[in-house]
Amino acid sequence: MNQLRIIGLVVALFVGALSWIATCAAWQFDEVAAGFLPLPTRSFERFTLITLGTGGAYENPNRRGPATALAMGEQIWLVDAGRGVSDALRAAAVPVSQPGRVLLTSLLPENVVGLGDLLSVSWLEGRRQPIQLVGPPGTRALARAVEAAVEPGLRARSRALDIPLGAVGFEVQEIDGSWTEREGDLQVRAGELAGGPLPALAYRAEWRGRSAVISGNGWAEDALVEFARGAHTLVHEATFVPTAEQAAAAEIDEDPEHLRREAAFHTTLHAVGGLATRAGVDQLVLVRLRPPPVYDLQVTQIVGEDYSGEIVIPEDGDEIKP
Repeated sequence: MNQLRIIGLVVALFVGALSWIATCAAWQFDEVAAGFLPLPTRSFERFTLITLGTGGAYENPNRRGPATALAMGEQIWLVDAGRGVSDALRAAAVPVSQPGRVLLTSLLPENVVGLGDLLSVSWLEGRRQPIQLVGPPGTRALARAVEAAVEPGLRARSRALDIPLGAVGFEVQEIDGSWTEREGDLQVRAGELAGGPLPALAYRAEWRGRSAVISGNGWAEDALVEFARGAHTLVHEATFVPTAEQAAAAEIDEDPEHLRREAAFHTTLHAVGGLATRAGVDQLVLVRLRPPPVYDLQVTQIVGEDYSGEIVIPEDGDEIKP
């Protein structure tokens, strides 16, 4: 009897081990396959923001470049296309060929460096129609330059692999603060942020009484406050820039004039809470982040000094419903 029990126990352990190995193998396959298998078109039941890239101009191994998706049904628009935007779409389970429009907040490099990547990778994934590119003056020249950069390689690959080139490229619309567009229940309009070193825009999306404003610039804060007035969600940068006194106390060797200029160019952690309070938004989503501070709690403590609403510090790929 004891031998039978031992044999039974060995068999049970063997079967359990096989099951564990099979489960681990299935998990590993799913994880690997997620990186190359074709993705079905995603559909969203209600208006959703996807923070595809939450980093800014500086290198950040933990955050891709600026990009936020506006998603409703199968309709997906991108606001900015920073570095790694195609990878970010894949990670968010959105086919890279699905977004039909890109809205640029400005022509700062961090907002546009992913356009060539988006153009070429979406073509490989089957896109044969132009990407609608909307942005401030200068967007047309930028689009032509990006097309010229990728066109020889795409044409060579088209010939080598016998893949139709199609109408690959951008269909450009240069706009100002009067622009508005509606598709179904989703309406998006632009707001001009004047007074900076180059033309800049914010975008306000509204769906069935819910609204979100996405901005990528640190100047024209009064104009942004008016544009975002009463919105449910504001997606905006929050950059840590120490004062000259703070830098000296921390023994940071930094030119005070440079710090002053940096603070004027960005919306700082110490200013963004007051901006959101003035605009009366319910939720503040902080993007274009880089340390310091290192911990989210440090950020929320600073911003929360001047803002009592919900503070969200998203990771790349997070989904937010205004």
